[in-house]
Amino acid sequence: MATHHSGTEQERGALDAYIKLMRSTIAVNARLMPPLLAEYGITSTQLGVLEALSHLGAMPHCALAGKLLVSASNLTTVLDNLERDGLVRRDRDPHDRRVSMTSLTPAGQARLASFFPQHVQRLVDAMSGLDASEQFELARLCRKLGRTAAALEGQDAAATIARST
Repeated sequence: MATHHSGTEQERGALDAYIKLMRSTIAVNARLMPPLLAEYGITSTQLGVLEALSHLGAMPHCALAGKLLVSASNLTTVLDNLERDGLVRRDRDPHDRRVSMTSLTPAGQARLASFFPQHVQRLVDAMSGLDASEQFELARLCRKLGRTAAALEGQDAAATIARST
């Protein structure tokens, strides 16, 4: 659905692109996430944790929250549940006891391996409407958009700090 906003061409273009981006994200997630929850009891954030730790190794709580774009408080609950299930472990950093390092346990690695190939195949199927070059271009454009939004967020934060001093 295109926007019916009566603003400028730039505003209509931005709104239309945003609506299409969000609708496609929702559609892809509707294909990917319900089977993970129904078949394996894994939420999207739990998947993100398991995948990040598997590919990047142990990391501090704050770094993991930043990587997953979730709040630290939300991540605490997710990690509590994963730790309860024996899928992750949190240990104090021996160099800085204020920092807790989260790592994947062997059980967590096995759990990820048990469903990740099917998850990837569902993702390949969901993305099959785009050929390889279109997927590459989509990834490039999303990265560019994300970096622009992050830079603007940084500018907004700097402006807020400047106004408050």
